[in-house]
Amino acid sequence: MDFNFTDDQNAIKELACQIFTDRTTDEFLLNFSRTDSTYDDELWKTLAEQGLLGVAVPEEFGGSGLGLVELCLVLEEQGRRVAPVPLHSSLILAGLPIGQFGTEEQKQRYLGALASGDAKLTAAIAEVGMNPAIQTKVIAKQESEGWVLNGERSVVPDGSVADHIVVPAEGPRGKPVMFIVDTAAPGVVLQSVDIGLSGERAAHLRLENLVVGHDALLGEVGQGDEILDWLLERANVGQCALQVGVTEEAMKRTAAYITERKQFGIPLGSFQALAMRMADSYIDVEGIRSTYWLAMWRLSEGLDARAEVRIAKWWACDAAHRVVCTAQHLHGGMGADIEYPIHRFFLMAKLISYSLGNASQQLEQLGALLAEDDKLGFRALEV
Repeated sequence: MDFNFTDDQNAIKELACQIFTDRTTDEFLLNFSRTDSTYDDELWKTLAEQGLLGVAVPEEFGGSGLGLVELCLVLEEQGRRVAPVPLHSSLILAGLPIGQFGTEEQKQRYLGALASGDAKLTAAIAEVGMNPAIQTKVIAKQESEGWVLNGERSVVPDGSVADHIVVPAEGPRGKPVMFIVDTAAPGVVLQSVDIGLSGERAAHLRLENLVVGHDALLGEVGQGDEILDWLLERANVGQCALQVGVTEEAMKRTAAYITERKQFGIPLGSFQALAMRMADSYIDVEGIRSTYWLAMWRLSEGLDARAEVRIAKWWACDAAHRVVCTAQHLHGGMGADIEYPIHRFFLMAKLISYSLGNASQQLEQLGALLAEDDKLGFRALEV
């Protein structure tokens, strides 16, 4: 079995690394954090020009025609530089389901604009991880010439900058449906929300008698849950990819710091207690990486990956917390400085963890899943 990436995959990874490294230096990010901007439009433009926004877009629509593995490699590199661009929401939350379930017209309209950098996309799926008592929903009423949508969706990732949002709704007789909503259309109200962790801008979405045509329907009536389940697995794996980049870079920076920083004339890294903490961080990072790679591979091969995705999510939540806390602690007072680079990695790691759900929730859901299917339990033990 060959565990190596292909030449094309390595080339994409190297290109993404070069672009993010050249643009999002520590000095640039510090100056950028002092502005009112949330995302770097110049970086977004560069990613489009170099073909990275269209890496998973079919060639006939202006992309490279690759897939989830290549997308995750780009997200890893974004995580390493905590680069301020809405890649996960545009490329995975909306780009992938449109590419999989959309009509040829929808693909041409939305994926072509995504690949060229002319449009930003997202999906209103945050309710899936919320307590049922606070979940909101959208009701879709079918009419002769289209649909009328009413309702709300909370905390839409990157909703404040999105041009189009994939919105789950409840259709006729309770059948789940999905729509692609133009945020500039009459009846669409967006309230920007500053998540407060790393400058990310979400939005609360409200639809007031929004009229859309039949061409706005993604997939078929009643297919909404299937699309949502398909999307959630890939969205979670994409967040794990980001987490690998964030935690590995935080670990490397911390290792370099304690090697150079001296106390009583001795490098901090020579103290056994600190060396052991760094060793634990290394084990945690590799745990996140290996479980996420397994889930990513199974999804890319069209295999059942429900248990593997849950396991990867648990590692990305539980282990990431230990890695970034260690990074801050071993930096001492510097680690508490909100303008010092290591703090950005702490904030991004926590944002990803909260988006995935906490570790105990993942264990509970994984346990329920394994209890339902003994075969999944044996497969999980192999991991």
